[in-house]
Amino acid sequence: MAAITKDNFNFLSQLKKNNNRDWFNDHKDIYLKQHENTIEFANQVLLELSKHDNIETPTGKKSLFRIYRDVRFGKDKSPYKTHWAGGFKRATKQLRGGYYFHIEKGNSMVGGGFWAPNKDDLLRFREDIAFDAKPLRKIINSKSFKDTFGTLDGEQLKTSPKGFDKDHPDVDLLRYKQFIISKKFSDEEVLSPDFAKVVSDTFKKMRPFFDYMSESVTTDANGESIV
Repeated sequence: MAAITKDNFNFLSQLKKNNNRDWFNDHKDIYLKQHENTIEFANQVLLELSKHDNIETPTGKKSLFRIYRDVRFGKDKSPYKTHWAGGFKRATKQLRGGYYFHIEKGNSMVGGGFWAPNKDDLLRFREDIAFDAKPLRKIINSKSFKDTFGTLDGEQLKTSPKGFDKDHPDVDLLRYKQFIISKKFSDEEVLSPDFAKVVSDTFKKMRPFFDYMSESVTTDANGESIV
């Protein structure tokens, strides 16, 4: 089973210390080798993930984000990211939510959810929560969810969203603008030979959350399909 190597971590650590174009170009052969190692890992994750979900992303290579940073709008002009990251998109309009992985020495994690829902999807989430939040609370309060992801994360409004009662008993959930879950992993876990399967199994544990949210944004208030 394809796995992240110590050499891969070492390359990222060296890049962090030498984040400039001259060093990168001088070590381009090492970058290409470790990039290929990460592609192999992502291919293995995709293989495992496709056993239990319908994925649109065709290959591990297509899942990877570029290592080159967009430096146009920030103060940090470092040209390269010092981590690997990628995402897998679920297939069809009925399956919503996305899977994400981040590989970085001392800061590796996987996540998923709804990073930037459009206004229509966000409204449907909130309408379902306002009508009956018990199904969502059952999911995020379950032992499996708490043991794996801890809590629901994401940006929140400071008060209730427009059109919803500020005294609603579930206003804590209504305030979310993003619905994100994640789990961190140690370097030892990342370097283990079966980490791709561990990542896939973690993604699988997101499914109750994804299934609830997918149904919410693909049906109307009467439960009829809108896609």
